[in-house]
Amino acid sequence: MEAAGEAAPKALILFGPPGSGKGTQAKLLKQALGVPHISTGDMLRARISSGDQLGLEVAGLMQAGKLVPDETVNRLVRDRLAEPDCAGGFILDGYPRTLPQAEVLERELAGRGFDQVVVHLKVDYTIIIARIAGRRQCSLCGALYSLASHPPAVPGRCDHDGAELVVREDDREEVIRARLEAYDRQTWPLLEYFSASGHPFHEVNGSNESPRAILDRIRGLLAVG
Repeated sequence: MEAAGEAAPKALILFGPPGSGKGTQAKLLKQALGVPHISTGDMLRARISSGDQLGLEVAGLMQAGKLVPDETVNRLVRDRLAEPDCAGGFILDGYPRTLPQAEVLERELAGRGFDQVVVHLKVDYTIIIARIAGRRQCSLCGALYSLASHPPAVPGRCDHDGAELVVREDDREEVIRARLEAYDRQTWPLLEYFSASGHPFHEVNGSNESPRAILDRIRGLLAVG
């Protein structure tokens, strides 16, 4: 992840609304750059599975329907960044989510000698809604279809077993709009913070280009800052 002539590895902080293709880009970047993709959701699940003290604390909070506090999430991230595979750089996905987390992360990265780069994947919300609302799932086997890019051979029926295709509850337009509004409320202060931080901050339009083309653009940005 380190471009020629750079002394410090990069910490890539990846943002993007639901349906923006952020998950796809995280996977492609992990393959292309050879660095770990660190998802806070994955970390929480792994820590719970480990059964250690912190994992038990997290499990108790989640079972009680409570949010995991910033201090706990920060500890998880700090522990993960200390692992050897992060020495050459990494991709952060789902963290930070709050301004206090962002401030802690900035100090942590500076202390470890990492260059911080933020990439915000922007996609027109009309396109996101059309993408997600056009998804269908087989009611029997769970196979996913896209009415735009991967439609079933027979409308409304699964190619594999002929079962009815349904719209998942979280793919309904009103649910999608609520998720996008929540994303805006949550990330707007963070994006303002990062854009004013003095560290490289890039916004990439992911509305129309292919995933590979977007990947190439992000890699080009990483090479220059």
